[in-house]
Amino acid sequence: MRRKEKEIQQPELIRRIMDEAQVCRLGLCKDNVPYIVPVSFGYDGSSIYFHTALEGRKNDFLAAGNRVCFELEHEVAIVPHTDLGCGWTCSFYSIIGYGSVEELTDAAEREQGLQQIMRHYSGRTWTFQEQHLQHTRVWRLRIEQISGKQSKDKLGA
Repeated sequence: MRRKEKEIQQPELIRRIMDEAQVCRLGLCKDNVPYIVPVSFGYDGSSIYFHTALEGRKNDFLAAGNRVCFELEHEVAIVPHTDLGCGWTCSFYSIIGYGSVEELTDAAEREQGLQQIMRHYSGRTWTFQEQHLQHTRVWRLRIEQISGKQSKDKLGA
């Protein structure tokens, strides 16, 4: 990271950002064409879980290669400057990471992945109806590398 003073080095802060972020963006590539897509997600400390429909562009890109990049941000706010256009900035926390994605095909693993997603947003456990599971693919992104960055005003938070 070029701006070392902004690097998040506390694992507990990275975990908090991951726990509180609302959207995860996946960076995928197929035939040398990049694709970024926002997904709902769950995080268990080492992996990110997300789901897709049975077919679609996301699935086509995932089938082309399982290496992905991901990004999340939290507490983003514009900080205006009254006199200078170049004085405007942002207040933020952000996470960028890399990993490999695999589809979960075992029924118990699929359920666990969906539970992780729902716990992220609701804080509770759910019962899934088989008719809905039949139309859903569940994926695990195993995190291999992760880093965090924060704006100057967030340092020491």
